[in-house]
Amino acid sequence: MTTPATGRWTTCSRSSPDLARQAYFQVTDLLNLEVDLLFFDTTSTYFETADADDPVARDERGQVVADDSDKKADEAGFRTHGKSKDSRDDLPQVIVGMAVTRDGIPVRVWSWPGDTSDSGLIRQVREDIRAWTLSRVIWVADRGFTSTANRRDLMQGGGGYIIGEKLRSGSGQVKAALSRQGRYAVVKDNMQVKEVSIGTDDRFVLCFNPAQAERDAAIRSKLVTQLEELIKNTDTLPATERARIEGSLAGKPGLKRFLRTTPGGLLRIDKQKIKTEANLDGKYLLRCSDPHLSAEDIALGYKQLLEVERGWRDMKQVLDLRPVYHRREDRIRAHVVLCWLALLLIRVIETRTGQTWNKARAELQRMHAVTWAGPAGTFRQATDPAKSQRDIYTALGLDLPKKIIAIEPATPPTT
Repeated sequence: MTTPATGRWTTCSRSSPDLARQAYFQVTDLLNLEVDLLFFDTTSTYFETADADDPVARDERGQVVADDSDKKADEAGFRTHGKSKDSRDDLPQVIVGMAVTRDGIPVRVWSWPGDTSDSGLIRQVREDIRAWTLSRVIWVADRGFTSTANRRDLMQGGGGYIIGEKLRSGSGQVKAALSRQGRYAVVKDNMQVKEVSIGTDDRFVLCFNPAQAERDAAIRSKLVTQLEELIKNTDTLPATERARIEGSLAGKPGLKRFLRTTPGGLLRIDKQKIKTEANLDGKYLLRCSDPHLSAEDIALGYKQLLEVERGWRDMKQVLDLRPVYHRREDRIRAHVVLCWLALLLIRVIETRTGQTWNKARAELQRMHAVTWAGPAGTFRQATDPAKSQRDIYTALGLDLPKKIIAIEPATPPTT
C-alpha cells in the first residue's frame, strides 16, 4: 500500500497497532490535525451463520493466548453472541471500536470478541492511545460509556472525558440537572447550552436544539396516533385479548412507553408520560471532567461525535465492512483494518479537496481509458480531464494519468 502522507510504499504486516501508529502520525502531519479531543464509539457487525466460534483462552485485550499462559483472562470465541447494535442478537458478531479526531479523521480501529464488556474496551483503547505519547486527551463517548467504572478508566493517566448522560435513566444526578433553572446561551448552529451545578466534581451541561425538539414532537405525535388506533374499542374485548395486545408491544418500546393499564385492566394513553417526554424534546445532558473547557466547547465537542457515526455508516454501506466472508479470526481482524484504511483515505480526500467522497468519486469516474484499433495496431488513450478533475488531482498532490497509456503495433502477417 502507499501512505497518503508520503506516497512511499510500506508493507501491511500482521501488526495492526504498528500500522495504525504509522498511519496516524503521517496523516496528522499531512493534515495538521488537532488531537486534544478524541471521539470514541463502538459498533457491532454480525455474521450470517448460526454457529458461534468455539471459546479459546484470551488475555484482557481479547487476543488469543496459550491455554497454559499466565496472561489468560477469559475464554471466548471471536464470533460470538452479544448485545447487537444492529438488532441481530440471534447472530454471532464481533465488536469494532474507532477513535476519530475532531476533524473526522479516523486514527485507530480495534476489534474484540462479540461479548466484550465496555470496561474492557475502554481500558485497552486508553492504554493504546497513551502509548503514542500524545498531549493530554479529552475522550468524547456516547451514553453507553457513562458508568462509574468507565469514567474512572478514562480519567487514569491524566485524561478526561465528555460523555452523554441518559435522560431517561432516572438517576438522581440527571433529575437534579434537569430541574435546575437558568438561561440558555445560544451558540453555533442554533444550539442552546447552559451549565448547571449539582454539587459534584463533574460538570453538567444541558443542551437544547430547537430543530431536534420539533422532530421529537412530530415523532411522538405519530407514535401516539398509532397507539390510539391500536387500542381503540378495546374496552369491549375480553381481558385476555387486551393482555395479548399489551404483550404485542413488548418489542416496540416507542409505543409501549405511552401505554398505561388501569386497575381494571383497560388500555389507555399515558398523558403524564407524554408530558414528561415533551419536557425532554431536543435536549441532551453532558457530563465533563475537564474544568477548563467552556460549556460551548463541551457541547460542540460532543456534537462532533456524529463524525464517528458517519464513519460507521460509510464503513457498512460504502466500504463493505459487512457482509464478512472470512471465518478465521486473523482474517476478520485484517478485513476490519482494511476497511478502516479505506475510510481513512476517504477522509483524507474529503479534507484535501473540500468535497464529499461521493461527489469526488462521481467526478473521477467520468475519466476513462479508450482503446483504439486499426491496421497499424492498437493503443489506449486517457480522456482529457476536465478542470474539476484536474483540481482534485492537484489538491491530492497526484499526477494526472498519462495521455497515451499503451501502444501495441499490429503483428505482421506470417508467410
